[in-house]
Amino acid sequence: MTVKSTPLNAVTAHKQYSEMADTPNAHVTPAQRTQVQDAYPSRLATTPVNTWLPRQDAVIKGRQLSGPLSQAQLDEFERKGFLFIPNLIEGAELDELRQEMKALMSNDEYLNKDFSVTEPKSQEIRSLFAVHFLSERLGKLASDERVAGAARQIIGGDSYVHQSRINYKPGFAGKGFNWHSDFETWHAEDGMPAMHAVSASLILTDNHEFNGPLMLIPGSHKKFVPCLGETPEDNHKSSLKEQEVGVPSPEALAELVAEHGIEAPKGKAGGLLLFDCNTLHASNANLSPDPRSNVFFVFNCHDNRCQAPYAAAQQRPDFLAHSPDQAAQQYR
Repeated sequence: MTVKSTPLNAVTAHKQYSEMADTPNAHVTPAQRTQVQDAYPSRLATTPVNTWLPRQDAVIKGRQLSGPLSQAQLDEFERKGFLFIPNLIEGAELDELRQEMKALMSNDEYLNKDFSVTEPKSQEIRSLFAVHFLSERLGKLASDERVAGAARQIIGGDSYVHQSRINYKPGFAGKGFNWHSDFETWHAEDGMPAMHAVSASLILTDNHEFNGPLMLIPGSHKKFVPCLGETPEDNHKSSLKEQEVGVPSPEALAELVAEHGIEAPKGKAGGLLLFDCNTLHASNANLSPDPRSNVFFVFNCHDNRCQAPYAAAQQRPDFLAHSPDQAAQQYR
């Protein structure tokens, strides 16, 4: 589904600032302000002069590498910032993955763990993180050539899993998620330096227009949208339920949608959605009786591993931003 010209009604910064970032948050020291310029300033104290900044990083970095994606598919990803591959996994293999998801999401031992996030108004698990460590089966999926190989072609070179999770949106009760760029959060709060990451989302239930499918703005990956408002302490504790900081302004969104439209890839369970770390995306609430779920891996280049956050007092917990050498034992 494509929508064109749709009207939209709508901490302390820690490291680097660009001259385009206007006034940094008041608690930044003079020494911090002299750091190397940040190409992607966000969490600003005042409205920036420009609605968006041009992307500084290439979109496709491993076009010459072997892998499952054709040159035409890489072209589509470069143009739109995402690619949907229907029916990647089928039959018994898909059934096994769905059973694994159910077992993980129904495990009461995870309910009060930091890496488990419940719905805003219930104790039903909304997201379960670090699943490639929690599940041997999902760990194998994260290294499967159909998934990891596609990520390698997009971001180039060796990668590691920066983040993994299962997202579950129950029928009638699953809430939506505000428009955002994942990279804006990973840059501001995790310290990811550049746009060298890609998300791979395998849908485990049928996605249709009524159960809150992911919506994306094609072409938005080439424009970084700075956001207003400093990062609160432990922002992840609330933002994983409902994101309020690090979201573009209605004016910026309206401008981008007027130019690019909105698309919502849909299909049967087993399809794979690949999308760039900077592609703006959101989802509506699930008002249908059909649940929507997916298993989600973020692949990041080794040479793009996270450093000190660019606009937060400290990094988020490990389950949200794994390091390349992190071990699975702490989650088992």
